[in-house]
Amino acid sequence: MSVAETLPSEERRVSVPALRGPILRQVSRSFYLSIFLLPKKLRDPVSLGYLLARASDTIADTLELPLELRTEKLRLLARGIQGEALGDSIVELSASVSPLQKNESERALIESLQSCLDWLDRSEVVDREDVRGVLEKINRGQILDLERFRDPKQVAALETSADLDEYTYLVAGSAGEFWTRLCFRHLKKFSPRGENQMLELGKRYGQGLQLINILRDAGDDLRAGRCYFPNEELAAVALEPAQIVRESQRLMPIYRKWREKAEQGIKAGIEYAKAIRNRRVRIATVLPALIGARTLALLRDASATVLHRHIKVPRKEVRRITSSLTFSLASRSRIDLLFRELSR
Repeated sequence: MSVAETLPSEERRVSVPALRGPILRQVSRSFYLSIFLLPKKLRDPVSLGYLLARASDTIADTLELPLELRTEKLRLLARGIQGEALGDSIVELSASVSPLQKNESERALIESLQSCLDWLDRSEVVDREDVRGVLEKINRGQILDLERFRDPKQVAALETSADLDEYTYLVAGSAGEFWTRLCFRHLKKFSPRGENQMLELGKRYGQGLQLINILRDAGDDLRAGRCYFPNEELAAVALEPAQIVRESQRLMPIYRKWREKAEQGIKAGIEYAKAIRNRRVRIATVLPALIGARTLALLRDASATVLHRHIKVPRKEVRRITSSLTFSLASRSRIDLLFRELSR
């Protein structure tokens, strides 16, 4: 029996400072740097949105639970996020899922779910609706993912490129839109560009970042029965999803196409960041794009071996990028220079 099962619900509450501090820092060391740079009025809704998305992702990835049960619990959390009164259901969800987490920080996050929802309920009305709006899309994408990849012993692929575009929009492009709406509402003169133009750039930026995750994790995903490369494109080169890991060279034209699309998304992110007037927000916004540019260069260099390697930008390089941005106050010329250097 977990500690969460033995304590009355009042004693399981976690304070907002703990949620936005130690818990957020533990579950996202890199994104925490970006959030830390934001003005306070942006920090809370962004932190809360991230924590809820990470918690629902953790539930979706809890392989110790049967798929049907993971889907049921994810739907339950999604209802709680949207404000449905669920009694003690979220506390019970935490108590059943948290002991299954091998990662201590993820266990702490799942144990704090009710506190996250309490924080959401107390948020400013417009911020709360924005958080609920983006989580509705993210949760829909996560549930869709579970429904598409039901059997880890049999590799299944998305059917069309439109399916992959839809998925990257739901789980990440929508986050770019969320970030944009928050910034236009909370920051005076956020950008000389119009909100609609920034929304489009933010959406493409988010989709590019998610494509990088898919490309980087493609080998592990394939071995777990998940193929994000569309069947319509695999069929064109007479390649079955189950053959990809063994015959990775044959995948490379398709892989290159999606890597180039990710590169376009990162370029949209650079354009987006350079259009931001507030320098702290510019640093927070551009940092994932620069790390993404470096990751794409590593993926390009890995070629067909990418499905058999773990590609990740070293922490010391992330620190160097962050320091360079900070010392230059994220000047547009420094951003351009770093982007060219990291993309080589």
